[in-house]
Amino acid sequence: MAIDTLASAIEPDTIPAPGRLVSRALLLRFGSVIGSSIGFYLPLSVMPMFADQTGSGGGAGLATVTLLLATVACELVTPRLVGRVGYRGALALGLTLLGAPTLLLTVSHGPGLILAVSAVRGAGFAISVVAGGVVTATLIPADRRGEGLALVGIVSGVPGLLALPAGVWAATRFGYGPVFAVTALVPLLALSSVPGLPRRAAPAHRGGVLGGLRDSALVRPATIFATSAAAAGVLVTFLPLATLGQPTWVATAALFVQPASSTVSRWVAGRIGDRRGQRCLLVPGLIMATVGMAALAGTSVPAAVVAGALVFGTGFGVLQNATLTLMYARATAGEEGAVSAIWNAAYDLGMAAGAFCAGLTATTLGYPATFALTAVASLPALALVRRDRDAAHRNRTRAGVPFRRTSS
Repeated sequence: MAIDTLASAIEPDTIPAPGRLVSRALLLRFGSVIGSSIGFYLPLSVMPMFADQTGSGGGAGLATVTLLLATVACELVTPRLVGRVGYRGALALGLTLLGAPTLLLTVSHGPGLILAVSAVRGAGFAISVVAGGVVTATLIPADRRGEGLALVGIVSGVPGLLALPAGVWAATRFGYGPVFAVTALVPLLALSSVPGLPRRAAPAHRGGVLGGLRDSALVRPATIFATSAAAAGVLVTFLPLATLGQPTWVATAALFVQPASSTVSRWVAGRIGDRRGQRCLLVPGLIMATVGMAALAGTSVPAAVVAGALVFGTGFGVLQNATLTLMYARATAGEEGAVSAIWNAAYDLGMAAGAFCAGLTATTLGYPATFALTAVASLPALALVRRDRDAAHRNRTRAGVPFRRTSS
């Protein structure tokens, strides 16, 4: 796989010294992280509202589904692109595709164009996160990986938590045109950070994604995270529509506290996970995400909506950091690219599945029942956590290593 050898191609002076968390290269990487985060989240809840103007409630969910399915498809093939144009070229292309197409929506709003723009943006986001994700991981010391990934999560999450509700607020106050214009501008401005990133050789494709998908130790954490990502897809797609009868601030506040709590909990989870192991965080994260989603079923009660988004976001942030760090810890040298692609694909495929299924149920059962069913659908992931623990126990027993429940 093309990205798999990026770690071995990093210039020695770009790798942080043991224990040093932030390097110049990582600071430069933050530029594209911020650009892709704003470019993705600013129109995420706005696009379903925009599509809903066509007169189809199902079209709202379809816009999100199209975005995320295109993202997943491109995440799995991005390594080949990196092998041809290099990771800096891939990052530049990804940021361009993520932002520029939204300018078309300022002059036209046909359903076909909305879906086409969503698909191209999904491809751009996929290229950005996969090409940059493995580079980010290799710039963080292994002994502080949980904390380092949490820091990157904050850099990505803070713009996201501001952009998600700001997009809805700006669209209702100023119209959709300004939101789409800013969505195009920010990723294009982030292109200025790409040339300053360290040079790396263009590696050859190894096909590491398929190998990673055959490794159950990597697939289990990705699947666990995908269940919470499905719930997140339901929240960001349908919460603004579910609260149309409430004051505008309800949806805005909920869409703010959800990523805000995720950002904070990622940092806390990163520090705890580095000390006590990542797997011990999976059950608490799942329980909080499930309880929060169940609370969102009270769409007629503003306090329940905001509190539900807060609790869900906390659990979601814990699962984000714990599953990704756990996968990197289990990967062998050269598998960082596979981890980046698989985890991001689980994220986006989960969100797409959640938005698609909720689109089918919301029109017949209503939004409260849809949120409640989403909460119930998260519960089977608890059994997968136990299976993962048992598998780790068996592997340690065969290796003659004492089993510790808090180990990664």
